Amino acid sequence: MEKFKVTFYPDNKVAEVDKGSTILSSAISAGIYLNSSCGGDGVCGRCKVIVKKGSVYAQPSGRISQEERKKGYVLACLATIESDLEVEIPAESRLGLDRISVYTKTEEIETVKPAESEDIFIHSPLATKLFLELPQPDQADRISDLERLYRGICKIKDIQIMQTGLANIRGLGELLRLSDWKVTVTLGNRNGTTEIVLVEPQDTSLKNYGIAFDIGTTTLSGQLVDLNNKKVLGTRITYNRQATFGADVISRIIYAQKEDGLGVLHHAVIDGMNMIIVDLISEHGINLSDVTCCVCAGNTTMIHLLLKVDPTFIRRDPYVPTANFVPVVRAAEAGLRINPRGLLFCVSGISSYVGGDVTAGVLSSGMYKTEKLTLFIDIGTNGEIVLGNKDWLICAAASAGPAFEGSGVACGMRAVNGAIQRVSINPKDLSLKCDTIGNVPPSGICGSGYIDLLAELLKTGIIDKNGKFNTNKANTRIRDGEQGKEFVVANKKDSDIVITEADIENIKRAKAAIFSAASVLVRHMGLEFSAIEQIFIAGGFGTYLDIEKSITIGLLPDLDRKKFSFIGNSSLAGSREILLSSDALQKSQDIAKKMTYFELSTDATYMDEYVAALFFPHTDSNRFASVKI
Repeated sequence: MEKFKVTFYPDNKVAEVDKGSTILSSAISAGIYLNSSCGGDGVCGRCKVIVKKGSVYAQPSGRISQEERKKGYVLACLATIESDLEVEIPAESRLGLDRISVYTKTEEIETVKPAESEDIFIHSPLATKLFLELPQPDQADRISDLERLYRGICKIKDIQIMQTGLANIRGLGELLRLSDWKVTVTLGNRNGTTEIVLVEPQDTSLKNYGIAFDIGTTTLSGQLVDLNNKKVLGTRITYNRQATFGADVISRIIYAQKEDGLGVLHHAVIDGMNMIIVDLISEHGINLSDVTCCVCAGNTTMIHLLLKVDPTFIRRDPYVPTANFVPVVRAAEAGLRINPRGLLFCVSGISSYVGGDVTAGVLSSGMYKTEKLTLFIDIGTNGEIVLGNKDWLICAAASAGPAFEGSGVACGMRAVNGAIQRVSINPKDLSLKCDTIGNVPPSGICGSGYIDLLAELLKTGIIDKNGKFNTNKANTRIRDGEQGKEFVVANKKDSDIVITEADIENIKRAKAAIFSAASVLVRHMGLEFSAIEQIFIAGGFGTYLDIEKSITIGLLPDLDRKKFSFIGNSSLAGSREILLSSDALQKSQDIAKKMTYFELSTDATYMDEYVAALFFPHTDSNRFASVKI
């Protein structure tokens, strides 16, 4: 088949591709990831690029204006290559994978935990190292080398069942003798059995590290942990590269059914995770072979894609995943670059749409052991709700979309330096003031910033309760944009930071999905919101979420503000607890077995509740009596 070269600017990267390939697939092969929340179906219009030189066949799209066509704009997913090309990628079309947030303190992404989550687990890491000085064999002690190793381990640890792999046995005899019978064994908790993962010469017991991951639909978070002293050495956050192939789990499941689609999605997430691993160990001068285990929490689809397991039946009635409880496997089997014999633990899930990230969140929040009636809300691309206490737990899932995580909105971004996180509008002269993370010039708006902004626009009457701009109100910040009316939040040299009516609609749908899911779940249990004693808010907002303004827009129920606690990335916190304790691992599995999943679509009133919430704050003003707009 005829091949062509595609050069991408300003990256100066070149891809050699077959004739008829799309510009989108060519960019991915060159290591460039574009915004394509629709998974390449030409619907979202976010993968606009400029063809500077060469020939393409571009399918017609209403997402490209006449003015843009004259400048050479095409949608990368709908433009097939017919010659050598030179393509320019505008900044707004990039997924932003080059931005890795660097944290040295856990507190920067995890706020203070509620009292129920106090550390109660015994320090017993999923991978431990023991230094052994074994007695040499003689005429009086002629047991085999492997039995000698087992005996040495059992003198230190009370282990009933132990195993090891053939690779360790093959080299054991020579290794023991060359090391003068002084070796370090790495022991792993593998499906209820203690496994000798690795045998090394001499004493390496002080070098034992693990990685905890939260695999979000929009972002990946990872922490490097010293397993010996429980110290978090560093944290990294980056975008999930799968976002190029769809903004939500359903679009990715559909993409996985394409030829090699499952492999593409698998490598997209694995590449991001390996990038985090390399970044963390490089900073701390750690040898990759000393990273002995990983724990991953994510929704059910993310775990399937991580393990390259077909997720097709997650979205087909009766919505059954291949596995909720995944056995411990070698990390190398999934493609993770740690010690080749290192272990991978995936936190157990509950159902097709409530995964191990929620199990980890419930574990880290401590709600599973409190007497207080608790509502747990994880605000992300997939909004998950858990209601209950130590006696019972019930959960539900709502497809909120990625707006609160900075995707699917015109100027959205993650909560990193440069993101607008606070907005205030003077009701007298409608002047606007915004604060950014890091106190640097604004680059975009993060989820908490959008909540602040919407609340202020509502309170000052700039938008009505349906989310439409009030053009009768004199305001020079309202103007006509490519997607209709938009409001200028901040000025930038290259392009202004705006919120459009389409953005407001996306956020309105997201908040309605989360609120209505919580409302239906509470009512299904014969309760009212007023009966809830505490509410834990989890998700990727960091410490920036404003509870008052979240209630103003109808995202959270109108309750006593003292009941609310923000607990940050509870999925990552739970993964870390499991990494550091076999007791926590067992408790997470108990939580997953105990929790009941409630399918919202089976509730006859759910759609009515959702539609009623498509208003700011709600069509029933009595449910938000304290909100004055």
